[in-house]
Amino acid sequence: MAKVRPQEGGREDNSSLVVCFGEMLIDFVPTVGGVSLAEAPAFKKAPGGAPANVAVGISRLGGSSAFVGKLGDDEFGYMLADILKQNNVDSSGLRFDSSARTALAFVTLRADGEREFLFFRHPSADMLLRESELNINLLEKARIFHYGSISLISEPCRSTHLAAMKIAKRSGSILSYDPNLRLALWPSAEAARKEIMGIWDQADIIKISEEEITFLTEGGDHTDDNVVLEKLYHPNLKLLIVTEGSEGCRYYTKEFKGRVAGVKVNPIDTTGAGDAFVGGILSNLASDLDLFKDEKQLREALLFANACGAVAVTERGAIPALPTKEAVLKLLRNINA
Repeated sequence: MAKVRPQEGGREDNSSLVVCFGEMLIDFVPTVGGVSLAEAPAFKKAPGGAPANVAVGISRLGGSSAFVGKLGDDEFGYMLADILKQNNVDSSGLRFDSSARTALAFVTLRADGEREFLFFRHPSADMLLRESELNINLLEKARIFHYGSISLISEPCRSTHLAAMKIAKRSGSILSYDPNLRLALWPSAEAARKEIMGIWDQADIIKISEEEITFLTEGGDHTDDNVVLEKLYHPNLKLLIVTEGSEGCRYYTKEFKGRVAGVKVNPIDTTGAGDAFVGGILSNLASDLDLFKDEKQLREALLFANACGAVAVTERGAIPALPTKEAVLKLLRNINA
């Protein structure tokens, strides 16, 4: 039986609240770089999970955020809940399950540059969140409702995800989608593509990587604007962002498109860089929902988001590396000096 905990953390000002839905887990990251999981001599325990990373990222930048999801009724689950509290993330939408464990993931960047993942979810608590456990009042307060695709993989979480989207949309929220493809978790590539694209046209804002473009368009050239615009841009979309790692990002709106260069740093661990980027852009959008109508302002916000991603790769783990606004502004001042 799932337990409901009282609200922890959170901020009083909900006018720019970003509610993040999905998984929170423990990432185990090798203590040395450039090795496979089998070769790693030891691992550092790091809190993670893309939607939770984004929620913490927004709060660290001074924004208002909440996390909706489920953790195991275990030591790792309570550790993660405390991390949300410590970072001023509203956890009134968090639930605990005594029948499943908190999810674990082992992740490394090998010497050849490839990310390697090993997940322990058989099933994990995040997969068991039910519609009846949703905090509807919290969802209705969301100025932006942000989610990924991992919560679409299995029931009951899939139906809960779809219900939460409907509640948020009905309440006037902007829907933000980062597919965050983790193919190893899906039963097949076809199932992943079908589910990810199944909710594509409901999003107002979408952030994707170059690899995800190739996957979702079944081999399309991720550098080709026509591939992106014809296959992935839909009529309801306000902003589509393509992240290019250290090279920066591309952006597409109904009125304009362009590219913002990345911010160069010496990377240590790229885990969570994309989530730091999303936190950066959503924290700006939550303050000004018309941002994507002004190209100059949008470019400034995307440069800020690029800098968020850059700061995040200078430390191991996802949540431990998420930057404060001061750290991001300092980096931007340094590159302009």
